[in-house]
Amino acid sequence: MSQMLETEQGVTKDQPRIAGRSRRILHIGKYFPPYSGGMETYLRDLMVAQTKQGLESTALVHQSALSLRSNTEQYPAYEQTLSVTRAAVWARLLFTPISPTFPALLHKLIKRDQPDILHLHMPNVSVFWALLLPSARRIPWVIQWQSDVLASEHKLGLRLFYALYKPFESAVLRHSAKIIASSPPYLESSATLAPFRDKCEVIPLGIRLPGQVQENLHVAQSAHSQPLRVLAVGRLTYYKGFKYLIRAMVHVPEATLDLIGSGEEQSALEGLISELGLTARVQIHSGVSDNQREHFMAKADCLCLPSVERTESFGIVLLEAMRSAKPTVISRVAGSGMSWIVEDGITGLQVPPKDTDALANCLNILQQDRDKIAILGGKGRERFNRYFHIDKSAAEAAKLYQQVDKWRAQSQQQDNQ
Repeated sequence: MSQMLETEQGVTKDQPRIAGRSRRILHIGKYFPPYSGGMETYLRDLMVAQTKQGLESTALVHQSALSLRSNTEQYPAYEQTLSVTRAAVWARLLFTPISPTFPALLHKLIKRDQPDILHLHMPNVSVFWALLLPSARRIPWVIQWQSDVLASEHKLGLRLFYALYKPFESAVLRHSAKIIASSPPYLESSATLAPFRDKCEVIPLGIRLPGQVQENLHVAQSAHSQPLRVLAVGRLTYYKGFKYLIRAMVHVPEATLDLIGSGEEQSALEGLISELGLTARVQIHSGVSDNQREHFMAKADCLCLPSVERTESFGIVLLEAMRSAKPTVISRVAGSGMSWIVEDGITGLQVPPKDTDALANCLNILQQDRDKIAILGGKGRERFNRYFHIDKSAAEAAKLYQQVDKWRAQSQQQDNQ
């Protein structure tokens, strides 16, 4: 970890080759942009950075909408084009895509591309097909551990689902060569990863720095006499804790809230906004593009992420705020990476989970002290540059791949003896 934090920003210059060609990585993910989500943003940006490194990086994911057809496309991503195969999704069960064609596509891509490493992004039920395919089992696996599947106290269905999911999850972890955790607190608190600590490495997630962000940095903060402009971004689901933020807005009369997202709690949140008489100051925006979201970020004074469970393992949107020099207000959830990303009183403010009064107090502090907004935001940008640029994350992943190459060579040597 300490070596990662000291790595200079930029791509890895000395990439070893496999049998005279570039190393090939096949990513197995859940979804991919334009589907909007933190993990999808990370996978796209990671593949772009890996292409710059000289790796051959492709992805197998799911269609984001129900469909009976799969497709392979060359996805344009900034200065690169990425090969992405989207498997048909016939149904969804508890947010899980059901894709009977996934194993055939995985086998086809392995045969076509002959990848050197399978980079498996979990949680993702379709990853389990790799256990049943001899072609997949012959390739080393690197697990990108996005989050534990929590037996949530809020959802009986998730508890029952995890009872079925856990044996396969454990089998994947046993077979893996390396496991990537996104932050030290999450690794330390994960009971699922505890038996596999010897395989685990911490590599924080990262995002790229688009040119538009440079302009965002010069957007003036609103004057003291104007409302504090609060932004929140995420799927409208229970663990994000947005209902506590909306209730806090009652006690921050000189503030507005733009909440970007969609999900199963949207109707309930809209009803809460109406019930509390906040329709003039609190708005929910669905179907927002990446460019539109950057526009909202540019206008905001701060970002708030009031999540209430470790299901919020990291918070990519926190990085988006930090790269735009915006302070952040977060819940201090034990074991989550959020409170590791955001330094309390330095780059943002932390409050106990589900504490409406504490949220309101922090927002009122920022409303009354615009100089504090600028100071916290500036420190956040410095922290982003130091730790969370995608090139840093990609460079550490490349080092991990090299370790896997050595592990595979040693395993083959032992098999031949």
